Amino acid sequence: MSRARTPPRIASAGWAIPAAQRARFGAGDSVLARYASLLDAVEINSSFYRPHRRQTYARWAAAVPASFRFSVKLPRAITHEARLRRCGPLLDEFLEQCGGLGRKLGVLLLQLPPSLALDARSAAPFLARLRDRWDGDVACEPRHGSWFTPRAEALLLRHRIARVAADPAAHAGGDLPGGDPALAYRRWHGAPRMYYSDYGEAALQALAAALRADAARHRRSWIVFDNTAHGHAVANALRLQAVLRD
Repeated sequence: MSRARTPPRIASAGWAIPAAQRARFGAGDSVLARYASLLDAVEINSSFYRPHRRQTYARWAAAVPASFRFSVKLPRAITHEARLRRCGPLLDEFLEQCGGLGRKLGVLLLQLPPSLALDARSAAPFLARLRDRWDGDVACEPRHGSWFTPRAEALLLRHRIARVAADPAAHAGGDLPGGDPALAYRRWHGAPRMYYSDYGEAALQALAAALRADAARHRRSWIVFDNTAHGHAVANALRLQAVLRD
């Protein structure tokens, strides 16, 4: 996998295109193909709730340009039910499935439940197993305060795992990238109301400045808008794209 420095990837969580934005996108044989006419990345969250066949991932990969990349969220069976313990077969199954994306698989997203405190006895073996099977980028979004400590930072660095910079941040420092310095992965969920709130011009200008700073510090950076409930994610992604071009 290439480790060259690349421009920030701007993505939505999912590729649904709200009616108000459809005229801005190009033609395509599917919604995903139309989405990929303007944006160069997407985050797949549905994999958290249910498995997808390898052939489904391969079909998605075939619908987008060669430069397009997918981020894929690990299943809740691993993160929320098994809580990273004794889940090797589940991890292997997931990686076999999303491997259908081929070179277009850009990032694996590991979102942890708010109740999952750092326990190196379970986290370290899991991350080591993940790293044995996947050498590409991994972003972890922890939501328990114990993950925002020097001990947690050392664990993430050891396994080359980036810590997500989230908005709104669950804990002090949670709005800044951490862990693996090769990757900055930002997830903006909507604020003040998560998943619903639109981001205004001032917020997007500030985000653009942060992404420019990321480009100087990290080889790769992503921003994913997860404020999809009222369809703001795509509009925010397109506006940010325009701001970064100015």
